[in-house]
Amino acid sequence: MSNPNIAVLGATGVVGQEILKILDEKKFPFNEIKFLASARSAGKQIEFQGRSYTIEEACPEAFEGLNIVLASAGGATSKALAGEIVKKGAVMVDNSSAFRMEPDVPLVIAGVNDDDLKKHKGIIANPNCSTSQLMLPLKPLHDYGKIKRMIVSTYQSVSGAGKDAIDDLIEGTKAYLSNGEYEPKKFKDYPITFNLIPQIDSFADYDYTKEELKVVNESRKILHLPEDVKISCTAVRVPVHTSHSEAVSIEFEKEITPGKAREILSSAYGVEVADSPESLKYPTPLQAAGKDPVYVGRIRKELALDNGLAMWVVADNLRIGAALNTVRIAEKLVEMKLY
Repeated sequence: MSNPNIAVLGATGVVGQEILKILDEKKFPFNEIKFLASARSAGKQIEFQGRSYTIEEACPEAFEGLNIVLASAGGATSKALAGEIVKKGAVMVDNSSAFRMEPDVPLVIAGVNDDDLKKHKGIIANPNCSTSQLMLPLKPLHDYGKIKRMIVSTYQSVSGAGKDAIDDLIEGTKAYLSNGEYEPKKFKDYPITFNLIPQIDSFADYDYTKEELKVVNESRKILHLPEDVKISCTAVRVPVHTSHSEAVSIEFEKEITPGKAREILSSAYGVEVADSPESLKYPTPLQAAGKDPVYVGRIRKELALDNGLAMWVVADNLRIGAALNTVRIAEKLVEMKLY
């Protein structure tokens, strides 16, 4: 099978730009590449691997002759264009939430549930960023001890909310420190500067936010967990530029000691253990930014749960939570000849 013809849909966005960077870093093998965006960006030039390309409008005709479309243009755009992409014979790897919980759409973390790719019908969903980084350390632990219950608290950076959110943090901080004024673009009800906001996305069932329920539902789907496995999540936006952090408490069917957990995670795909209380070694958002691994530290016995384990999980949300996994899925499609 020859190298695929690929396109990046939403090429001018924050995640789209990160996808380009990772495609270049990985020297992803392609025959031809297109860069697609909205009508207002069409006609502009974009640089990639030393060449200048013209951005095309994301319309049905633009998908002719493509094999893989890496989509990061938002749920509405994905829903509007998915039918045309599939009709033209391409596989769409979608970063939005549009198809994640559709029963016939695989929700995939590369290296965790690759076999689910074989079930695709033209659309593959990339999970929510906070779910994505959690799955890489959870999968090998689950394989060993079987998850019975899990409680997750996420501390999510502003880059996960887009450029306006990043501007609010940077410009709001500048204004705060100079006693100036700044009108927020994204965080209008509560400032993000020197603050924490215990709400990400809108409120839904049981007064949980949609973001929190994504972690619950997506974790269950990716790991094929039975309904009696109880999962809860609290999601908090924090004044950090890049990288999400998570405090995770898990109850297993059998005991996993902290030492055994470190041993398992030390050889797990995409995971790096940074855990030494004696030398004050643990991962932080600043350390993880711009890097590929999911970092795990503060591994210890969870005192409030039987067969419990507590850990701290940190990763660059723009990479593992979005762009990196998208490109890894595309690599798997090529490797498994599924496009």
